Amino acid sequence: MIFDFFGSKKKAVIAMAHIGALPGSPLYNVERGMDGLIEDVSKDIEKLQAGGVDAIMFGNENDRPYVFKGTPESISAMTAVVMAVKPMLKVPFGVNYLWDPMSSIAIGSITGASFVREIFTGVFASDMGIWEPDCASASRLRANLGRTNMKMLFNINAEFAHSLDQRPIELRAKSAVFSSLADAVLVSGPITGQPANQSDLRKVCETVTDVPVFANTGVNIDNVADVMSVASGCVIGTHFKVDGNTWNHVDADRVKRFMDKVNGLR
Repeated sequence: MIFDFFGSKKKAVIAMAHIGALPGSPLYNVERGMDGLIEDVSKDIEKLQAGGVDAIMFGNENDRPYVFKGTPESISAMTAVVMAVKPMLKVPFGVNYLWDPMSSIAIGSITGASFVREIFTGVFASDMGIWEPDCASASRLRANLGRTNMKMLFNINAEFAHSLDQRPIELRAKSAVFSSLADAVLVSGPITGQPANQSDLRKVCETVTDVPVFANTGVNIDNVADVMSVASGCVIGTHFKVDGNTWNHVDADRVKRFMDKVNGLR
């Protein structure tokens, strides 16, 4: 069993529901406003659920350039979008406010999410500058909000960044579980939509045996068999989009073909 909310599934697929750029970010569409954000993500959710994904994770990937600390307007907007579409959800859901652990915990706690994903540990040189997440504060916020049942998924090798920690990735993963109480470990590629190194994924899976390990980026119909042979599951966004473009809407046929293959593997 991975987590209780996945039932008896031994391998799980978490699909991304990318929310459009939120208020305050440069790409926010003022003319379409909040109604446009809700309309677009609702259509994507319908296609993801029809295709049979196991869970959905809301993310603000369109809020480029990314920030390390969420703004009041974007945090409230993301919370409002999630709450607006929550009644249509038939599967467990999670949230990830890029790249702010505290905002992710806050939004997840208030909306009733089953899990959150973020960079909770490590130090990185990134496109956004030096990246120093504060896992202790995020974990304490989760406890203070009474949501210790909400799982924290630790992305241990950040996209758009290079780790300044010289320890092997498998040791960083094991340490995150021991010292920072990771509920799951996620292994990523260098950029959204690009796969994690299969050797790194395998090493982490072989080293971390007491919590689930997921491939976090770049999973597609061609490599999912290799991924699922070692990992507990995957997070997938780009491959489900029209033409495999991260910024497009979800393609229902891509979702169905992928999930048909996954169901044949598990």
